[in-house]
Amino acid sequence: MNEISRIDKASAEIVIVASAFGADAIRRDGHAVWAAAAARAGADGVEVRRELFASEADARRESLALLGERLRALDLWSVYSTPATLFHDDGSLDREALGLAIDEAAALNARIVKLQLGGTESGVATDPATLDRLMTGLAASKARVVVENGQLKAGGTIGAFEALFAALPEKSGLAMTFDTGNWHWAEQDPLDAAKRLAPYVAYVHCKAVMGEGARRFAAAPANGDARFATLLAHLPGDVPRGIEYPFIPGADVSLDGDAARQVARIAAF
Repeated sequence: MNEISRIDKASAEIVIVASAFGADAIRRDGHAVWAAAAARAGADGVEVRRELFASEADARRESLALLGERLRALDLWSVYSTPATLFHDDGSLDREALGLAIDEAAALNARIVKLQLGGTESGVATDPATLDRLMTGLAASKARVVVENGQLKAGGTIGAFEALFAALPEKSGLAMTFDTGNWHWAEQDPLDAAKRLAPYVAYVHCKAVMGEGARRFAAAPANGDARFATLLAHLPGDVPRGIEYPFIPGADVSLDGDAARQVARIAAF
């Protein structure tokens, strides 16, 4: 059992996104080493980031299967995240990217597999033929397939997600990762996004945003952050929450200590 009892936590499970420990640390040591730190912090799951693999060898089936075994030994479940987009830059469906993400997530035995939405600034293709191909691809996945709002207008606008989910059948198998901070980069209102997209959300990436323009960066929500609390209140309360901001050790707390503190804080919001 982890150091922090999971029985006492809120209904939302807490996932630590691997990058919270630092991209360089993950590439140097591997996901399994830092998954142990996530377990010590009381997390329920870990988000494995494909872009943080040291080499393509880490994405081989046998490597992913071994990582999955190590996570399960730590009593953790996994999200498999790829930077690939579900739709090409011209708005057409990328069936190859979807198939690869599903296959790699299956090797890891991930519960959720996450891609970026992609497409154009106007959105993605929603014609019947495209949706049929998408549904066929989704049916091959045991993991829940989700698409995340990114930091660019292409793949990061409220309207693009709204149009896609409105065109899909209610039980399509596709859901959304709602990143609380990325909307700022795409110049979208996060609260408006939450009000309009909440029915489609199956996973939440939690972070606040500091700075302006190109100098924006992800940070922990402040204690008593009313705007962040209001945003979460408009989203489903029983879906996993991923911590996607850096843990910061200091004079009063170690890296492990800050990780544990942030898990407790995000669970309590």
